[in-house]
Amino acid sequence: MSKKVVLGFSGGLDTSYCVKYLAEDCGYEVHSIIVNTGGFSEEELKKIEAHAHKLGVKSHKTVNAVKTYYDRIIRFLVYGNVLKNNTYPLSVSAERLSQALHIAEHAADLKADAVAHGSTGAGNDQVRFDMIFHIMIPGVEIITPIRDLRLSREEEIEYLKAKGVDMNFDKA
Repeated sequence: MSKKVVLGFSGGLDTSYCVKYLAEDCGYEVHSIIVNTGGFSEEELKKIEAHAHKLGVKSHKTVNAVKTYYDRIIRFLVYGNVLKNNTYPLSVSAERLSQALHIAEHAADLKADAVAHGSTGAGNDQVRFDMIFHIMIPGVEIITPIRDLRLSREEEIEYLKAKGVDMNFDKA
């Protein structure tokens, strides 16, 4: 029986690479999850789910976190007018925390051996995901292929094309 990994999945280049790499090169049973904190239409979410299944995930879950994200986080940022450098709302960093919490919960529910995300290592999102995972699901392995393999976008595209993946690489 193969080990289970829960992958935070957006359907973009990095997470598409992760599905193929984790399933085909590492032998994991991949369970993808997208946490919608706003910004996705139902049609877009259905396309993302179809893409996940086409890539070969064992299961895909869509979490509607719009209300909880607002109730637990955004309203306090709005009330407090919390800005970075007096200009930039801190909602994006808070969004990653909300997503990571739902991903960790799904990994615990599935009794996953590992959890994965497609962070590249270039920004702070990786820290937010890793921190929440270490706190909420201690002992569960965290896998970050894009960061660990130091892949360029071109290398990811070449890999996916070699695996027969058809997606909009221009957008990626």
